[in-house]
Amino acid sequence: MKSDFICGFIGLGLIGGSIAKALRQFHPNCRILAYDINQNALKSAVKDGVVDLALSSAGWELKDCNYIFLCAPVSENDQNLLKLKEYLSPDCLLTDVGSVKTNIHKHIEKIGLKNQFIGGHPMAGSERTGYINSKALLLENAYYILTPCPEVPASMVSDFRKLIGSLGAIPLILDCQQHDYITAAVSHLPHVIAASLVNLIHQSDSDEGTMKQIAAGGFKDITRIASSSPLMWQQICLSNGENICRLLENYIQSLMQIRQQIQEAQPDALYAFFDDARTYRDSFIEASSGPIKKSFSLRIEIADEPGALAAIATILALNQISIKNIGIVHNREQEDGVLRVEFYEEESIQKSADILRSKGYTVYEKGA
Repeated sequence: MKSDFICGFIGLGLIGGSIAKALRQFHPNCRILAYDINQNALKSAVKDGVVDLALSSAGWELKDCNYIFLCAPVSENDQNLLKLKEYLSPDCLLTDVGSVKTNIHKHIEKIGLKNQFIGGHPMAGSERTGYINSKALLLENAYYILTPCPEVPASMVSDFRKLIGSLGAIPLILDCQQHDYITAAVSHLPHVIAASLVNLIHQSDSDEGTMKQIAAGGFKDITRIASSSPLMWQQICLSNGENICRLLENYIQSLMQIRQQIQEAQPDALYAFFDDARTYRDSFIEASSGPIKKSFSLRIEIADEPGALAAIATILALNQISIKNIGIVHNREQEDGVLRVEFYEEESIQKSADILRSKGYTVYEKGA
């Protein structure tokens, strides 16, 4: 693949910045132009050597681009596309990074750009946002869904697929409507369910907050994603509401069925319910990439004495390992180890385990 192509970016946050950094790493000779309302992000990208030219607007400088990535908030795509159309080369491929695809495909068709648009959804992310937290390896081994308009030439689709693959991602081509239904099932609906479970406990708890106090283990695992951005999920529900409601209705029916089985004390049905779920869940490929992110953690046995927790934090800090969260596990129904340490990177698990074991600690590894 040629490395002397030109890429433009509208938006240089976590995802846009990560794609730009991956392009710079794997295609060092490519030229990268970028516009973002955050001037500090642009200055940092130029200083880092990631961006060759920082733009003051989405304007004529993008006319020679081979690829343009729309990475600004979804609400700004329509306006940015209208600006770009005036300068866009017919040989330039447009793509975006939004998690809902049907709406932008409709807009692309409306303004007459369907012969040069491939929707994109890199299924990677982080709780940390902005260019400052972007990294070239964010896309590594992550599914990157592509939803090309039918009018896009096959050669253009093939070239773009190769480009995405060269960044370490795993390209997967889907129809835009198929994409929205699938992500509604595996990402959007679970967020709705997690939030509803948390709200149920909130509403059911005593004034003393006893449920909140002892909630741990399974409850915290299945509701972790409820900590995501409320604004983002509000917008996703508004833009992919039809698919979410369709699946939500199916889920409500399944809840009614299991309620009946519990009320009627049906042992065989109840066993099958949990066994089928376990079998299917255990067949999943364990990967850190996806719409619902894994957490990376260790459980450690420590003595109940002053300074024990601080000692662990100090050992890891001295070895340049960043800790995302650390705390005592009070409810240990499903967990080994009294101390739980969570990391940002999967690689930190084994490194930390080896270091702590060398210091005499008993360590349990678990990434879930």
